[in-house]
Amino acid sequence: MATRKASARASATEPAIRIRRVYDAPDPDDGTRVLVDRVWPRGLAKADAQLDEWAKDAAPSTELRRWYGHDPDLFPEFTRRYRAELTTPERHEAVAHLRELTASGPLTLLTAVKDLDHGHVQVLAEAIRGKE
Repeated sequence: MATRKASARASATEPAIRIRRVYDAPDPDDGTRVLVDRVWPRGLAKADAQLDEWAKDAAPSTELRRWYGHDPDLFPEFTRRYRAELTTPERHEAVAHLRELTASGPLTLLTAVKDLDHGHVQVLAEAIRGKE
């Protein structure tokens, strides 16, 4: 019983971070909506995106993104490399900014990636929560 209470307390203190596709209609529970892709999503007009921010610096490098190619078999190695990139000053600052945004309420990380389970946004959300 004590374990259940402790885990409930831990999850209550974690920042509310949602992961969604940028093409999905906004939800009232989204809070601050931030695009975290390096390139602008295809076929989406900037006026239609309904973003609060575009955090390009939080995204993986072009080289890493091209190497990965969204191949689920490469996801463990991609995760390792992306975590290493997130320690660079520019990206570390971007993660810190995203972490600050969670103080004012829910944060929704938006991406054009189709496979959300094997996308960089999962790794980024962990970094924002301090679990990298």
